[in-house]
Amino acid sequence: MRVLGVDPGLTRCGVGVVEGAPGRPLRMAGVGVVRTSAEAEIGRRLLLVEEGLESWLDEHRPDLVAVERVFAQHNVRTVMGTAQASAVAMLCATRRGIPVTLHTPSEVKAAVTGSGRADKAQVTAMVQRLLRLDAPPKPADAADALALAICHIWRGGATNRLQAAVQAARTSPLKAPSSLKGTSR
Repeated sequence: MRVLGVDPGLTRCGVGVVEGAPGRPLRMAGVGVVRTSAEAEIGRRLLLVEEGLESWLDEHRPDLVAVERVFAQHNVRTVMGTAQASAVAMLCATRRGIPVTLHTPSEVKAAVTGSGRADKAQVTAMVQRLLRLDAPPKPADAADALALAICHIWRGGATNRLQAAVQAARTSPLKAPSSLKGTSR
């Protein structure tokens, strides 16, 4: 499986591509940051994020896109920019028919480090170790994008299967096993 992780942001949108499967060694296929100027008009910045992400999708052809779920912060302006960049990432992938999964920051930290409260330095160190990189990926946005991809490879398949089972249970009427049909209870 090839996953494009996206750590959304308007100034720095981290992107990282990881290949692998649960229980197998992981390989980094690419890492970087889509940058925009804080002085540019918001529409222009979103367009630049879209163009950058489209380029990554063209080059790496991922099977899935994993995006960090936006969470509440005290700075509303930061949350808005992050949410807008996140929406652009989801739109780019969905337009191409690529499934999108959202992961919370604590879910990603727990998957990569074993603790949902790990700091950025711990996440970066584990990403470097798991991907057998000579140096830590920089900036932190790029390391976070790789962590998102790793999280999805390790946890996403199970999560997707659970969601499918829950959905199937909701849409299927409860049926008695055939061994109980025709017998009185």
